[in-house]
Amino acid sequence: MPATNLVRTGFCLAILLVVLCACAVAAEPQTILLWPDGAPGSERKNSASKIPEEVVRVTENGEHIVSGIHHPSITAYLPAEDKSTGAAVVIAPGGGHRELWMDHEGYNVAKWLSHHGVAAFVLKYRLAREPGSTYTVEGSALPDIKRAIRLVRSRALQWGLNPERIGVMGFSAGGELAALAATRVDAGTAAATDPVEHESSKPAFQALLYPAIPHDMNLSKETPPAFLACGEDDRQDIAQGLPELYLALKRAGVSTELHVYAGVGHGFGVRESNGPPVSGWTQVFLEWLLRTLPARKQVH
Repeated sequence: MPATNLVRTGFCLAILLVVLCACAVAAEPQTILLWPDGAPGSERKNSASKIPEEVVRVTENGEHIVSGIHHPSITAYLPAEDKSTGAAVVIAPGGGHRELWMDHEGYNVAKWLSHHGVAAFVLKYRLAREPGSTYTVEGSALPDIKRAIRLVRSRALQWGLNPERIGVMGFSAGGELAALAATRVDAGTAAATDPVEHESSKPAFQALLYPAIPHDMNLSKETPPAFLACGEDDRQDIAQGLPELYLALKRAGVSTELHVYAGVGHGFGVRESNGPPVSGWTQVFLEWLLRTLPARKQVH
């Protein structure tokens, strides 16, 4: 082959490699701080707190467990444009408000949803029951998830989302947080200097997976539609409490769907080891979501 052809071929291969690398980088999920200048109540935690800055523990099975969260954030998993339904969900992993199990209750769920046309945002929220923590569920974690909803809504145009189709999903302690976010809503603050705070915190729907159930949810017919799921073998306050929550929601006039999986305990999330029928809960949720939400509006 002539030297000029070799040079030309090498140049084309180099360009192709650059393009492929750029696409790979573009496909990487983006992590966004909820408050770029520091979360309210966390501004001085780096130096003053006894809790170290974000620690990641990896289990024998390769699962990532995070603690020491002083800078709450969301990690965005966006669907391909030709697959997008315009719907989005903020996902709160569980961990007893002491840590966050990021894979089977976060990233794995987000990957599945984004592959099926639903944008997903995995939330790292501040932990109220971590040893030495000065955070609280209602004073720190709840503002985090409400801020996440506002942030996603504020970027709906940028991400090709319908602001009326943004909801919450939570697992275990994250389910408690999602339930609180769905029942303690506000319309935003029009006079705020931060434009994110102009947005409503009300989710369009709530998906509660084996949640710790708040004692006072203030249910009404204005409460967002709910998807509820747990295992029959979970602890009593969940395996029995979630059907009781279903009945309470129905009495309040809220559209609700409940699934209790026989022979299943706590913490199933999305794992390769899950067998049917619980392994199919994501598909059941997706079908419920697309039936429940208002028709997709064109995003300009």
